[in-house]
Amino acid sequence: MARGKLRIYLGAAPGVGKTYAMLAEAHRRVERGTDCAVAFVEHHDRPRTEVMLHGLEQVPRKELEYRGSVFTEMDVDAVLERAPAVALVDELAHTNIPGSRNTKRWQDVEELLAAGIDVVSTVNIQHLESLGDVVESITGVRQRETVPDEVVRRADQIELVDMSPQALRRRMAHGNIYKPDKVDAALSKYFRPGNLTALRELALLWVADRVDAYLTEYRSEHQVSKIWGSRERIVVGLTGGPEGRTLIRRAARLAEKGAGGEVLAVYIARSDGLTSVSPKELAVQRTLVEDLGGTFHHVIGDDVPAALLDFARGVNATQIVLGVSRRKGWQYVFGPGVGATVARDSGPDLDVHLITHGEAGKGRGLPVARGARLGRSRIIWGWLTGVAGPVLLTLLLTNIDADLGLANDMLLFLTLTVAAALFGGLLPALASAAFGSLLLNYYFTSPLHRLTIADSRNIVALAVFFAVAVSVASVVDLAARRTQQAARLRAESEILSFLAGSVLRGETSLEALLERMRETFGMESVALLERENDVASWTCAGSVGPGPVKRPEDADVDMPVGDHIALALSGRVLPAEDRRVLAAFAAQAAVVLDRQRLKSEADQAKELAEGNRIRTALLAAVSHDLRTPLAGIKAAVSSLRSDDVAWSDEDRAALLEAIEEGADRLDHLVGNLLDMSRLQTGTVTPLIREIDVDEVVPMALGGVPEGSVDLEIPETLPMVAVDPGLLERSVANLVENAVKYSPPGEPVLISASALAARVEVRVVDRGPGVPDEAKDRIFAPFQRYGDAPRGAGVGLGLAVARGFAEAMGGTLDAEDTPGGGLTMVLTLPVAANRPPDHFDLPATAIS
Repeated sequence: MARGKLRIYLGAAPGVGKTYAMLAEAHRRVERGTDCAVAFVEHHDRPRTEVMLHGLEQVPRKELEYRGSVFTEMDVDAVLERAPAVALVDELAHTNIPGSRNTKRWQDVEELLAAGIDVVSTVNIQHLESLGDVVESITGVRQRETVPDEVVRRADQIELVDMSPQALRRRMAHGNIYKPDKVDAALSKYFRPGNLTALRELALLWVADRVDAYLTEYRSEHQVSKIWGSRERIVVGLTGGPEGRTLIRRAARLAEKGAGGEVLAVYIARSDGLTSVSPKELAVQRTLVEDLGGTFHHVIGDDVPAALLDFARGVNATQIVLGVSRRKGWQYVFGPGVGATVARDSGPDLDVHLITHGEAGKGRGLPVARGARLGRSRIIWGWLTGVAGPVLLTLLLTNIDADLGLANDMLLFLTLTVAAALFGGLLPALASAAFGSLLLNYYFTSPLHRLTIADSRNIVALAVFFAVAVSVASVVDLAARRTQQAARLRAESEILSFLAGSVLRGETSLEALLERMRETFGMESVALLERENDVASWTCAGSVGPGPVKRPEDADVDMPVGDHIALALSGRVLPAEDRRVLAAFAAQAAVVLDRQRLKSEADQAKELAEGNRIRTALLAAVSHDLRTPLAGIKAAVSSLRSDDVAWSDEDRAALLEAIEEGADRLDHLVGNLLDMSRLQTGTVTPLIREIDVDEVVPMALGGVPEGSVDLEIPETLPMVAVDPGLLERSVANLVENAVKYSPPGEPVLISASALAARVEVRVVDRGPGVPDEAKDRIFAPFQRYGDAPRGAGVGLGLAVARGFAEAMGGTLDAEDTPGGGLTMVLTLPVAANRPPDHFDLPATAIS
C-alpha cells in the first residue's frame, strides 16, 4: 500500500487562519469529488471557523476520562475504519490525554499516513522542537507541546499562512480569536508587535530553508551542478574596474539566500604610488556595498592573490567572489591570473566563485593614474624587445632561404625598435637601433660576417636606418609619456573633483577623508596634527590606520596646512609628482576639520536655543499655571482672615480643603519642573536596587481619586532593578495623566507581566486616545495634546516619566488601547539574580 501524503499549513502565530485555510482546502476538494473527512478539528468557539465545518463529514471522537473530567481526542481506529481519501487533523503538536493510543497527535497522523490516507494538518512555528529556546527568548513563554522538526520536514507540501502583526492584532481586538475578557491580556503579553514580527520572521526563514531542501533534492535527481549559496560570509575581490558593481550585486544575492549572510568587499592596492584605478569608481562601489548592507575594506599588498586569501581567512569567510579576468587571451602567457591562482590556493575551506561580466576579455587598458614613469615590467619588456628581439630576428632571417633584401631587413629591425620604444621608452629603443645596426652590418651587408661595408650606398642606408630608428623611437616615447601624463592628470582631476564635490556637499567626515587619502596613496596610516602656537606640542585631530605618528617630523611624508596644522603619512616616501594631489587632500582635511567644529558649535547653539525655549515655556507656566493655584490659595486665606463674614464650620473646612488642594497642585507642578530641570542638565543619578513592582506601584496612587484605578499585578513577577523613587514618580505621572483623560465610570487599569528579561507595566485608559503621528510628540516637554484646559498642568508629566524610565535603563512608549483609549507601556529590566517566571499559553492559544 502506498504511503499517504502529508500537507501542512504552517502559521507564524495563533489566529493567523491555519484551520480556516485547511477547511477551505477541504471544501475545494469535496467540490472536486474527493472523499474528505474531518478526523479532528477544534474551532475554539470562533464563529467563522465553526461555519467552515458545515458540509464536511466529521468522524466521531473518542471520549477519555482523566482526573475526574471527560476529554475528547481523535479516534484513530474510527478514522482507519472510515478510510477517507483525505483526513483533516488539526493541531499536529497536540499532546494526547493519558490513556490514548499514542502520546502525541503527530504519531496518530503517522498511522494514518502508513495506512495510505492523505492528511492535511496545521501547526504553528513556535511548536517546532528546534525553535523552542529561540521562541522562549523572544516571547518569554516556553512551549510544552512540540513536534519534531523532521516530522514537519517530511511533509509533501508545506504552505505558510502569513499575516502582518498589525492585522493579527486587529483581528484579536475584534474578538475573532479569543473571548473579550482575554483580549487585553493576550495583546499585552504574547501578541505584542515585536513578538509577532519575530515569530513571522522565524516562519519565513524556516519555510525558505524548506524550499532550499526541495531544490537540493530536485538538483540531485536531475544532476544539476549549479552553485548556490547559503548562510555564508562572502568576500568580494574588487579591482576598481566597472565589473565591481556586478560582483557586489551578485554577492549580495548570494548572501540574501539565507539568514545571516554577510558581504565584505575588499580592494587590494599595490604599494607603488597612486592607485591604478579611478578613486571615483572605488567610491561608487564602496557606497553600493554599504547600501546593500555589506562592508568595504582596503588592503595593501603586492601579491594580490595571497593578500586576498589572507584577508578571507582572517575574517572567517566561506566564499570568495571574483570576476572573470579582463585580460586578453594572449596575456595569459604571462601567468594564470588572480582568479585561477586564488582558486588553486584556496583549499577545501573556501569556495571561489568566478563571475562573468561585460568587461571580461576586453583588456585592462592603460593605467589611469600611474604617473609618467613606465614601471618596472614595461621597462624589462622594452629591453627584452630591444636586445633579444634583434637576435631572434637575425636567427630567423639567416636560417630561411628567401632573400628579402636589405631594405626589407631594415624595416623588420625598425619594427623591433618601435616596439622597444612603445614598451620601455627611449633608452631601450636607442639600444635596439644601435644593436640592430651592428647586426645588419655583420649579417646582411657585404662583406658578410665582418663589421666593414664595401658598398658606400649601404653606409648611407645604415645611417638612414639608425637616424629613422632614433627619430621614430623618440616620437613614440614622447607620445607614450604624454599619454601617461594625460592619464595621470585625468586621474588627479577625478580625485580632486570628486573630493571637492563630496566635501562641499558635506558628505565626508574627517575620518572618511583620511581613509580615502590612505587608500589613494597606499599608506599605512594618516594623521592630521595641530597645535595652538609654534612652541606648543602637537595633538592629533584625527587619524586612520595603525600606529599614527605624533609629530610631523616622525612621518615618512608630511604636508603643512597653514601655520599650525600638518598632515603626517606613514608607510613610504611619495614621489614629487604625488605631492600636488596630497596638498589638495591636506587643504580639504583642514576645511573638514573646521566644518566639524562649526557643526559642534552649531549643535551647542541649538542646545542653548532649546534651553531658552524651555525657559520661555517655564516663564509662561509660572505666569499662568502656577499663578492659578496661588490665586485660589490667596483667595481662600483672605476669606478666612476676613472679619466681615462669620464662616460656619463647613465653610471653613471647605476653604481649608481648597488651600490644601492648591498647595498639592503647586507641589506637583514645582516637582515636575525640578525633575525636568534635572533631566535637562543630566544630573539624574538613579540608585538602582532590586525591588518588587507590587511594592512601588501602590505607593504611586496616593494622588488619584479612590476607585479610579484597578490593579492587576501578579505576585509571581520577578524583581526589577530600578530606582524605587524614580519608578514611583514615573508611574504616578502616568496614572495622573490616564485618570485625567478617562471618561467617568471607566477606571484606569494598571497591569504588569514578565516577558523574557524584562517586566512591563501597562497603564490603560479608555479615553479619546492619541493618533499615531502624535504619540512621540506627547512626550516632549511643555506639550499638552488636544483640548487640555489651561491650568491642567504644564505638560511635563509624560516627559518626566519617560526621562526617569530611560535613566533606569527602561523604556516608555504609547500604544492604542483595543476598543479605544491609550496604553502607556513602561518596560523595566529584570534583576540579574532572578530570571523571569515562564507562563504557558492558555489552551485556546495552541492553534
